[in-house]
Amino acid sequence: MRWDVTGIGNALMDALVVLPDDALLEELGLIRGTMHPVDHDRWQEIYERIREHDVVFHSGGSCANTIATVGRLRGRAIYRGQVGDDQLGRLYGGLLEKSCGGHALRFAPGLPTGKCLSIISERDAERTMLTDLGAAVSLPDLGDFADALQQTKIAHFTGYTLLDGPMRPVVLEAMRVAGQAGARVSLDAADPFVVHGIRDVLIDTLREHTQIVFLNAEEARALTQLEEPEASCRFLANELGIRTAVVKLGARGSVVLDQGTLYQVPVYPVEARDSTGAGDAYAGGFLHGLSQGWPIERCGRLASAVAGLVVAQIGAVIQDLDALHDVLGEAA
Repeated sequence: MRWDVTGIGNALMDALVVLPDDALLEELGLIRGTMHPVDHDRWQEIYERIREHDVVFHSGGSCANTIATVGRLRGRAIYRGQVGDDQLGRLYGGLLEKSCGGHALRFAPGLPTGKCLSIISERDAERTMLTDLGAAVSLPDLGDFADALQQTKIAHFTGYTLLDGPMRPVVLEAMRVAGQAGARVSLDAADPFVVHGIRDVLIDTLREHTQIVFLNAEEARALTQLEEPEASCRFLANELGIRTAVVKLGARGSVVLDQGTLYQVPVYPVEARDSTGAGDAYAGGFLHGLSQGWPIERCGRLASAVAGLVVAQIGAVIQDLDALHDVLGEAA
């Protein structure tokens, strides 16, 4: 196969800035610790107010974070999403190339690149976010990416793309194309609100197209209506035919049920700074291991370690490549 892991998702540029106090939030009328949906003009207005600070850009979106993690682990990974034909879109493409060596982005004329500005408190790392989805949620088709889906070991998607909108039929078609070519299809539920909003769609998608699923404890309870993560895993396997079910438990590690065998994966101990993107990184580490034919215990160890590295930094894509390659060796 040409690719180890491919993915399609909502391409959002992450802009991160750490501020010493809440004065600017109060001046702008922003509620601390919440996510504010905004349009392009409002996002740009606020960005102009904070750009004098040290703003750091990363290619973002849950699926893109996972694919970038695989790429940084030296896996063969490529990502399809839509950005605007603008400066941020070109920067996004360059950042993906840095992680994966290339990309399959569509540049949409006339639409702004989707973006999320995270204003992070220096005191307690709490995030106040402003999100303009822009071009990210209207990818019209697979384009040439259908070829990549037919030449991949694993195709990865997130629940966000199954929300009602133009992305859903594109992603379902991608799952069909990949599955018919023999790839394993992976789905990360992505957020509890996704599970609550489209539970029936998720269940149908898992049953019809998916072999690998990632959930956190809250998502697992909402999807399976069972309290214990082990019971949720068995429901996913027995009722929906899932081959590999993963439930992430935060500081308690994770539980993996693979083809009837249950594994307990311990957490990787770090000094936590920011948990945003840890689940995306976990999926990237786990899928990288699977694509290399590793045993499940080893996949879990790498996933936990990679997630730990993300928790120990600000930003969802690992920046310390030396540390990343160290944990890759430790997982052996």
